[in-house]
Amino acid sequence: MSIAKQEALELIRKMPDTATTSDILDEFYFKEQVERGLRDVVEGRVISHEELKGRITQWRQRTGR
Repeated sequence: MSIAKQEALELIRKMPDTATTSDILDEFYFKEQVERGLRDVVEGRVISHEELKGRITQWRQRTGR
């Protein structure tokens, strides 16, 4: 069995019995986004806190917030 399949099964096993298909998909999506972010850090694809604040300011101005 592949590692990905083992991790998926373990994630599902840890969820409550009342979990819906949507809940499971949400967990898979969240896990993938965290893993992608960690890969970005390892590979040096990061920005400074100041640059992020500047981007947020620009986004807010464009949306009128």
